[in-house]
Amino acid sequence: MSELPGLVITGVSGRMGRMLVRIVGESGKARLVAGLEREGHPWIGRDLGECLGGPALGVPVTDDPVGAFAGAQGVIDFTTPAATVEFAALAAQARAVHVIGTTGLDPDDLARIAAAARHAVIVRAGNMSLGVNLLVRLTQKVAQALDADWDVEIVEAHHRMKVDAPSGTALMLGEAAALGRGVTLDEARVSGRDGVTGARERGTIGFSAIRGGDMVGEHDVIFAADGERVVLRHIATDRAIFARGALRAALWGQGRKPGQYDMMDVLGL
Repeated sequence: MSELPGLVITGVSGRMGRMLVRIVGESGKARLVAGLEREGHPWIGRDLGECLGGPALGVPVTDDPVGAFAGAQGVIDFTTPAATVEFAALAAQARAVHVIGTTGLDPDDLARIAAAARHAVIVRAGNMSLGVNLLVRLTQKVAQALDADWDVEIVEAHHRMKVDAPSGTALMLGEAAALGRGVTLDEARVSGRDGVTGARERGTIGFSAIRGGDMVGEHDVIFAADGERVVLRHIATDRAIFARGALRAALWGQGRKPGQYDMMDVLGL
C-alpha cells in the first residue's frame, strides 16, 4: 500500500474534476483512490482513466460516497451546495480531510459544514489560488488605510456557465474590505444596481458580475475617491491554479486537529 494520501475527487467528469485528476496524477504527492459522480452518470462503474480517454488508472468511478470516502484520507470537492453539505458529513465520519471549493453556500449550508468540522478537518475557500488569497489580504489592508470617503467596488468576470453571482472570490474580497472597515459585509453590501437607484450611500461595498465566453476568473477591487482611484486586480488564465491550491490544502490538512480552516491557514498568511 502506498504511503501517499489517498484522495477522492467529487464531480470528477466536470472541468475542475478533470483538472484535479491531472494535477494530482502529476504531483507525485498523492494518489487517486476514486472518482465520484452522481447516480446514473454514464461513467459509473468504469475506470477513470478510460473515461478520460487515456489508459486505465485502476481508479473506479462510483456514485457511492460512503464506500469511496472510507478508503481515502482526503476529499476534494468542487460541486454544488446540496452535494457538498452531504459530503461534509460523510467525510467527517471517515475522518478524511474535506477540501471545499464549492461556492454559493447559504447560511444553513455553512452551519452544517461547521458541524462536520467538529469531527474532521475542513478547508473551505471561495478561491484556492495563492494570488487571490494575497489579493484578499491586500484588500483588507487597503480598506484599513482608507476611510469611508473611498467607495469600494468589486467587479468580477467569469465564463458563461458559472451559475452563482457574485462569485465566491468576490464575496471573499468583500468580506476582507468590510473587515478592514470594521463593519460586516451584510451591513455594507450593495449588489445588482438597476434603474434609478439614487446616489451611492457612503461606506457601501458594491458588486458587479460579468458572465461570458470562457473567462476563467477576473477580479478587480476598486477604491474610488474624488480625483483618484486605487485598483487591485487578479486575473486567472488557467484553472490549474485552483487545482494546485486544492491539492496543497488536502496535503496540508493531513494530521491537523479537527476544525474549519481556509487558504490563509494553508498558505501561512
